[in-house]
Amino acid sequence: MLKVCILTETYHPVIGGGETQARLLAEGLVARGASVIVVTRRSDPALPRHECYGDVAVHRLWPPGRGQLKKWGLLLSAGPALLRLRGQYDIVFVSGFRIAGLAALVVARLLGKAVVLKADSQGEMSGAFFEAGLARAKVPGFAELFRTFLKLRNAALRRADAFVAITPEIAAEYATAGIPGSSVRMVPNGVDTSRFEPLDAQSRAELRTRLGIDEAARVAVYTGRLVSYKGLPTLLRAWPDVLRAVPDARLLLLGEGGLDIHNCEQQLREQVKQEGLGDSVTFVGAVSDVSPWLQVADVFVFPTENDAFPSSLVEAMACGLAVVTTPIGAIPTVVQAGETGLMVSPADSNGLAEALTRVFTDSGLSSRLGAAARQAALGKYSAAATTSRYLDLFQAVLQAPDGGKPRSAA
Repeated sequence: MLKVCILTETYHPVIGGGETQARLLAEGLVARGASVIVVTRRSDPALPRHECYGDVAVHRLWPPGRGQLKKWGLLLSAGPALLRLRGQYDIVFVSGFRIAGLAALVVARLLGKAVVLKADSQGEMSGAFFEAGLARAKVPGFAELFRTFLKLRNAALRRADAFVAITPEIAAEYATAGIPGSSVRMVPNGVDTSRFEPLDAQSRAELRTRLGIDEAARVAVYTGRLVSYKGLPTLLRAWPDVLRAVPDARLLLLGEGGLDIHNCEQQLREQVKQEGLGDSVTFVGAVSDVSPWLQVADVFVFPTENDAFPSSLVEAMACGLAVVTTPIGAIPTVVQAGETGLMVSPADSNGLAEALTRVFTDSGLSSRLGAAARQAALGKYSAAATTSRYLDLFQAVLQAPDGGKPRSAA
């Protein structure tokens, strides 16, 4: 039996793209007969230290609670946990290795286990991901000290058995860091296309009623963290222009600022208040299942300015929604401009307003884009296909020679 440990900074019920991908993989592997444990941080003290979601055992580590610096505690707590649980896995898969990857690599090498690293965001290997935090650091010499740590960390991480790239840009980042192409596997993020699917007209109308949404409203929805680099301040600047053209337009923002250093939730709420947009913009908050909100919407808006592979975009496409987004990261490979969605330049509030107005007022365009988006999600990004790719990768890594001895998932 294949025995896998997924190590990730945060996990279900925490809401986010990386968390969703880790959960889908864990459940997909179990469905294929593998044994899976998850090791993560106890980001909410209300969550138990140990619990099971179906057949997936979750172990939550110190330090508990919110706070940017607490994430770094995984450097100290992940190692002992992996040592304690060593009999329950043959391979460690690190989803988002920016912090926990080093601890996984050290323990895996000590125990003779395999380790696979995946970057959930651009800049995890190069260090660009940390630039905003470094800019805020006021401690003299801290930035230089961190860059030295980064070089040492990367030297260790290069010894991992394999790397997963969810975008060509991340694959290029690995190459720049000296990781050979033979160690890199391209695996895009996946989506549960049986849960994220369009509804018929009657079911959609009934769901709108249950969610308290006017059947006549034109609804745009955003799902994800409420952070500045997702382009949300730009979206709210564009929204008054949309309302002038489409008075019954409504904007639903699903998510919260969370632990991200770019949290702008309070700024957005102030922006809505100052612009008098309270009647047309709703902060839904964090929800455990975004699929119903996508299924009642008319368009998915995702004006991101910095992303690798946004899972929320594929979820919306699977629900048959026309999307309005930006050509950032892997998005141009996911959304075909004019075919499965509309593309606007980052931070272009005028272009964003025009694109949203166009989708709201042209039902033929909206239907055509949404139908094509659904087919693209089915063909390229199903969770089942993603799980198969990971199974192939894990089995190949475990069968590769290691010090003259083959690894096995016995």
